[in-house]
Amino acid sequence: MNDTTQDNVWWAVALSDEVTGKKPLSVDIGDQPVVLWRDTQGIVRALEDRCPHRRAPLSLGCIRDNGWIQCGYHGWSYDGETGRLKEIPNMKGQEKFPPTYKARAFGVVEQGGFVRVALNGNAPAPTSNDQPYSFEGTAHVSLSHQAYLDALYDDPGLVIAIRGVSFTPYLMSELRDQDGVLAMERSCQWKGLHWPSSFSSDFPLTLLTQTHPDTGETKLTLRDADMKILLHAVMAPVPAARGVTAIRWKAALGDRSSSLRGAVLRGSNPFSVLHSVDGTRLRNTKPSVSLHGEDLRKEMHSEITSHNVAA
Repeated sequence: MNDTTQDNVWWAVALSDEVTGKKPLSVDIGDQPVVLWRDTQGIVRALEDRCPHRRAPLSLGCIRDNGWIQCGYHGWSYDGETGRLKEIPNMKGQEKFPPTYKARAFGVVEQGGFVRVALNGNAPAPTSNDQPYSFEGTAHVSLSHQAYLDALYDDPGLVIAIRGVSFTPYLMSELRDQDGVLAMERSCQWKGLHWPSSFSSDFPLTLLTQTHPDTGETKLTLRDADMKILLHAVMAPVPAARGVTAIRWKAALGDRSSSLRGAVLRGSNPFSVLHSVDGTRLRNTKPSVSLHGEDLRKEMHSEITSHNVAA
């Protein structure tokens, strides 16, 4: 599992549509519980999902008309921007509450249909990427964060599906450092019979994956032999409690394929993140790309550290 103690790392913990001003949303970043909601201005707020009073989850409480979040246990209310305690039932007046009475506030931004949280409330804002997408979804998978990424590297078919597309074990390019992300290209085929046998040297499709070395957030691009982008998607896996990985994703169609088989991508959403992993298939999948992935990630971090020290 990636090191979630890096407080400046931004995690895409929710889709924008999942966060409302009606009910708090509970999410995790590793072992850190987080509560999300929108205040009266529609701004997303993020606090530690524990009331400082008796440690009850704030997500079990409610959102007040003034945008504060109220614990459901004893009714303590907190401001989302600072986490400061604002009100206790039968005790009015902010001057009665010491500044130490506050919930931990996290950094939160909303970009491109995702809500991103950093454990450091003062973390530099991430680079904006507002590429439009047509489809989205959420899945929770019973795999650790690193195991999920390893499965994606070694056999994408274990964790995702693209209608009409078959992922092969053959790579067009090895996993590599490409401008700070882990990039690789996998050969793909249209599903169906291949003549004269199931073996074919014809790979009309490639799947390019570009993965953030810390969060595992991955951009996927399906291209044809003419390098036309048939589909693009982004997956944001986040380590959650009890060894589960929560994945938020968005996808959109690209160019229309000139082949008859390519028509299978049109219409309804052709991309999906699987909610469960085939245990037998996972067990029989030999580690390949993932063996190099962790070493390459360490090398990238070592280079960044050396550069920062030199600066």
